Amino acid sequence: MDNTRKHIVFLARWYPHRYDPMLGLFVQRHAEAAAQYDDISVIYVHADDQIQQKFDIVDETVNNVRTIRVYYRKSWSKIISLFRFFKANNKALKLLPKPDIIHVHILTRLGLVALRQKRLHGTPYIITEHWSRYLPGNDFNGLLRKKLTKTVVRHASAVTTVTDILAKAMQSHGLRNENYSIVPNVVDINAFKPQPHHNEVPKIIHVSCFENKSKNITGLIDALQILEERDIKFQFTFIGDGIDFAMIKDYVKKLQHQENIRFTGILEGQDYVGELSSGDFLVLSSNYETQGVVLLEAFACGMPVVSTNVGGIPEIVNENNGILVPPHDPTKLADAMQTMLQTYQNYDVNTLRDSVIKKFSNETVGKLLSSLYKTTF
Repeated sequence: MDNTRKHIVFLARWYPHRYDPMLGLFVQRHAEAAAQYDDISVIYVHADDQIQQKFDIVDETVNNVRTIRVYYRKSWSKIISLFRFFKANNKALKLLPKPDIIHVHILTRLGLVALRQKRLHGTPYIITEHWSRYLPGNDFNGLLRKKLTKTVVRHASAVTTVTDILAKAMQSHGLRNENYSIVPNVVDINAFKPQPHHNEVPKIIHVSCFENKSKNITGLIDALQILEERDIKFQFTFIGDGIDFAMIKDYVKKLQHQENIRFTGILEGQDYVGELSSGDFLVLSSNYETQGVVLLEAFACGMPVVSTNVGGIPEIVNENNGILVPPHDPTKLADAMQTMLQTYQNYDVNTLRDSVIKKFSNETVGKLLSSLYKTTF
């Protein structure tokens, strides 16, 4: 490794893996952004009921990021599985040179791994939290969990979140640290860019992990039903897959004009970019959301958005780039989509894109991370 660069080890609770190439993509993009200025290694550990051996280690380097994925055999016992989780992380750490800094992504278990490394070897660690569990209405509870999380946060050299509201939510739970800051998500502006297209009927896009509790896709379909009852013309594309995919497809059958609805499943790379950028605007109907990377990707493609006003979304969506609506209200969501169907062409493509380039590009976020590492070490 280049001695002028620091060696940073990401411990990632969510990360793309052999069974889900979409999970934690935002962490992977942070790693690739940081790798422009420092040497980045990533450790990701995943419970697996498909392997016979206790541990299956995959070690590869892609886009200048060395990534060690350790799959451990899932046990019927939660205690045994937890023991294997920690053992798998320790195995991966032993394969790497001693890090200058450990960068934990998503608490709490991995924070305990980092705290142990600090106490054993004096390695400082920082935390980046992406999880919306701290926001009102979510499930950050349990005395032991809260106590351990407070300890981990207190001993970190710095804590970053992707939105200001998430930082304030963590602090409201007593997660104290003197060095909170915001490091936003990354958008690959070289990949996500406007594409010329002309849809005879306006095309709406939705992208999510198809987990209805948080993404409220049934509420979105209820709003589409209202548009149909108003005889509004549209075509709609759902991009993604997840635990509620089959249920959502069945729920769509209530719509009169099902031929206007299309499901692509999971798309990756240029297939995803091409499908997203072929839309006229994007809709996000979440009940809660930390930031909503897909909103930033839409802006980079020159598309306005309609989104529920939850979590950190108001920090990036305003009257210049979209429409905000209250959650849990299909009628108001339908009203906003109807308005956007009439006005999406009035938004300036370059203005939408420039807002992403200035704050969320690989270069911008990479420099923020590099500066953070310099002040930590």
